[in-house]
Amino acid sequence: MTRERYIKLIAGSMILISSLGAYFVNINWIWLGVFVGANLLQFSLTNWCLLNTILKALGIKSELDCTKC
Repeated sequence: MTRERYIKLIAGSMILISSLGAYFVNINWIWLGVFVGANLLQFSLTNWCLLNTILKALGIKSELDCTKC
């Protein structure tokens, strides 16, 4: 799996966790979703993401780096 797919997987999971937490636990869980959404917006504008940097340091290849991932 590539970095881009991991980013989508983790961001989607965090949004779902935030929504479920806000519904079942406490409304303040919604802030997690706001944080993830703000980071996705920032990533689309600047093309820099902390998670991307972390995954790159862990040795996970990008879609541009691999031909058969």
